[in-house]
Amino acid sequence: MKISIDTLRLGALLLATAGSSGVAFAQKPPATPADCRNIAASMERLACYDAAVGRSETSARESANPAAAPAPGPVVSGDPAAAGTTLAAAGQAPSAPSIIDATWGFDPASPRYDISFHNSNYLLFGRYTDHVNNAPYMPLFQAAGQPQENLNDIEAKFQISFKARVWTTDDRRWGVWAAYTQQSQWQVYNGDVSRPFRENNYMPEVFVSYRPDVDLGGGFNWKLLNVGYNHQSNGRTDVLSRSWDRLFATVGVERENLALYATAWYRLPESASQDDNPDITDYYGYGELSALYRWRGNSFKLSARGNVATGKGSVQAGWFTPPLFGPLRGYVQVFSGYGESLIDYNWNQTTVGAGIALNDGF
Repeated sequence: MKISIDTLRLGALLLATAGSSGVAFAQKPPATPADCRNIAASMERLACYDAAVGRSETSARESANPAAAPAPGPVVSGDPAAAGTTLAAAGQAPSAPSIIDATWGFDPASPRYDISFHNSNYLLFGRYTDHVNNAPYMPLFQAAGQPQENLNDIEAKFQISFKARVWTTDDRRWGVWAAYTQQSQWQVYNGDVSRPFRENNYMPEVFVSYRPDVDLGGGFNWKLLNVGYNHQSNGRTDVLSRSWDRLFATVGVERENLALYATAWYRLPESASQDDNPDITDYYGYGELSALYRWRGNSFKLSARGNVATGKGSVQAGWFTPPLFGPLRGYVQVFSGYGESLIDYNWNQTTVGAGIALNDGF
């Protein structure tokens, strides 16, 4: 049998092609990576290693061409700011920051020694009452030999309140705070009695804060525990003096845009000769419940306190608008019951006021 030159050339070409592509017709794939070491051609050696370790052909192509690999998904880190940035870049809305964590500086990145707002800071340009309390001031007019002057049913009211952290742990879960709150009622529209400050209440406090961070279920988280002491007085003497000292504990629970505070207090006893208001707990009770809900820049706040045994207490509601001018927000306040101020602790009235505020007090 004769073999033509063309047939020999075709056979040689097929053998060369098979050798250059690393195809072994009768040979099995290498069992271990060690079998690939003696392959001289780099591409064939790489293919041998991939086959030996079971790496897919797709993975090999992605390694050779990184641009073909799929983009990584969003990564959420322990840093809320970084997480929010990554989620925003991925087209997802970042989660809202914790109301309580922000208020009490529980973020480990927060300043160690911090001064911030405490309770609400506001100014009510006008505050109307349906029941003016003239009774406490009658002895003053009588002692001065002056006829009784009635107070206006419209006055201004304002409150300033701030707190300072004086010690904290590195993770910010524990802290020691000092705070001060002053509330004032001002008869600014009453020129007949020289526009006096009808009442000023001063309340310094010292307390310890702790972040329990306990999941209570249903989306609620126990975020705050405060334990401390406060003193509240109106700085007056004689018949107008009002004051009391308390030990208190506050628990704060949160669910998304809703924050709930529950405060219980114990009044420190005073001697009968020094107690200006021995029955104050009949009207203020032994605790207070507060709720704050934030919605589209608005804040809605509700507080209630009282004594179940006497059936006396109070309710206060507030609406804080979104910022109107810089940090200033519109504020409407409604109060009904006993104890809008210390001089009125046993006086029942309903008041409505409107003005501006810097913060919602949470």
